[in-house]
Amino acid sequence: QVHLVESGGGLVQAGGSLRLSCVDSGRTFTGYTMGWIRQAPGKGREFVGVISWSGDSTRYADSVKDRFTISRENAKNTMYLQMNSLKPEDTAVYYCAARPYYSGSDDLAYAYWGRGTQVTVSS
Repeated sequence: QVHLVESGGGLVQAGGSLRLSCVDSGRTFTGYTMGWIRQAPGKGREFVGVISWSGDSTRYADSVKDRFTISRENAKNTMYLQMNSLKPEDTAVYYCAARPYYSGSDDLAYAYWGRGTQVTVSS
């Protein structure tokens, strides 16, 4: 059973950086495609990025491209989201999610979700 736990959120000034982590404590990380999704106050969930099991394939939302980077360490059952040049509009709860197949799509059809970590960017 996949059990995802996010960490690393917090308060940061605009232009700053944060690195989020997502650990699968169920240790069934093998073979799963992982995604980051966010939800800003009063808005629906929004695709941020996705990474394949091997890490060879990634895709990002246009709003974060060239600022955010997704990576993973399969031996540690962990995925990361490095966020640079943060903007106030990046303020949201960030969720990691998993599914057993890779798609370059920005859909939100993931089988497993974490509880999220809050990221707040002040202006």
